[in-house]
Amino acid sequence: MTPAPLALRLAALALALAAGAAGAQQVYRIVGPDGRVTFSDKPPADVTAKVEPASAAAVSAATNGNAALPFELRQAASRYPVTLYTGPNCAPCASGRTYLSQRGIPFSEKTVTTAEDIAALDRLSGGAAALPLVTVGSQQLKGFSEAEWSQFLDAAGYPRTSRLPNGWRQPAATPLVVAQPLRAAAPTAAAEPAPAAPAPRPALPAGSNPAGIIF
Repeated sequence: MTPAPLALRLAALALALAAGAAGAQQVYRIVGPDGRVTFSDKPPADVTAKVEPASAAAVSAATNGNAALPFELRQAASRYPVTLYTGPNCAPCASGRTYLSQRGIPFSEKTVTTAEDIAALDRLSGGAAALPLVTVGSQQLKGFSEAEWSQFLDAAGYPRTSRLPNGWRQPAATPLVVAQPLRAAAPTAAAEPAPAAPAPRPALPAGSNPAGIIF
């Protein structure tokens, strides 16, 4: 990647992040008619929904489970969550995971191991995806580059050194596509027993023809 395209991407990302930060100052907690709670920076179109302002802490606690994080880190994680997509026997994936952990970035990890996972990742990335793939908010970065990842994480507002509380544990990695449990086959109806063969008739003595049948 040449410096000029990267600089343009970073400039565009900085503008997008600034616009997102400005629009995220007022966050609404929306309770739908079915009781489902969502968060948005815009009031809902559904007039029957209950709307009330929500704090950043409430948003992060409900959406990312990051309520225990320091404020600066919690803000970045709630606005621009980080997801890492990895594969088996992938050295760059391990390097990316180590980098995020050492920098103290709270992230979720999705493993890509099956044909279904690969197809889902291709749809997600809009083409043939390369591993590792990391998303910072809606921004996708293919392949591991510490310098590039660092620049985008900086632009998203993540601290440059770890601010994770003592005892913090990253969530365990989960498959990108969760296999659905197989349903037990419905029991088949018991086969009806075959009708019994008629009992053989006793042989008639030679020369007898009780019914008078002419052959």
